[in-house]
Amino acid sequence: MIFRDRCDAGKQLSEKLQHYKDADAVVIGLVRGGVVVAAEVASALKLPLDVMIVKKVGAPENEELALGAVSEEGIGVFNDHLISLLGVSKEYLRKEIERKKELIKEARKGYLKKHPSVPLKGKTAILVDDGIATGASMKVAIQVAKSNQAARVVLAVPVAAPESLRELSREVDEIICLYAPSTFNAVGAFYKHFSQITDAEVATLLQNE
Repeated sequence: MIFRDRCDAGKQLSEKLQHYKDADAVVIGLVRGGVVVAAEVASALKLPLDVMIVKKVGAPENEELALGAVSEEGIGVFNDHLISLLGVSKEYLRKEIERKKELIKEARKGYLKKHPSVPLKGKTAILVDDGIATGASMKVAIQVAKSNQAARVVLAVPVAAPESLRELSREVDEIICLYAPSTFNAVGAFYKHFSQITDAEVATLLQNE
């Protein structure tokens, strides 16, 4: 299964989420690509749209090698085996976590300047991304939703690695995934058009919601 773009994926995903139409729920897109998918879902289901900002914490001298991920609140998921293997110090992790938290706060101010965050207490949180590879960012998002007292947590994605889905299934109340291929290399491989999403595009989607 190949999606035309994130908008196409969001429209297809919303068809599998019709039982949440007009429900007491919030659609939450993971920044950045997940917000485009989530905007289509929120529109189709007539639900409010919000964002979840999770930042990966990179290894020393190799930012692309993710040691884990962290939220604005400091909730994190980390690969302890990799951290031990690379000999990463606790002081490095502490500083990187604080740096990422500050970056998240600044990003949130920009995104939500004209769009206040939607309270999750007692509601169903529908967490949406454009795809899941390792699942580290989604694990953090799930923990954030629970810490904000969401009554139910639903994971909704167009495509995901099967092993990551199995692991995440223990953390949520429901999973909606359109495609979980046995061979999974990268999320972008399942889209014809998979361009980078800018902060300005995210802000516009939220303001138009």
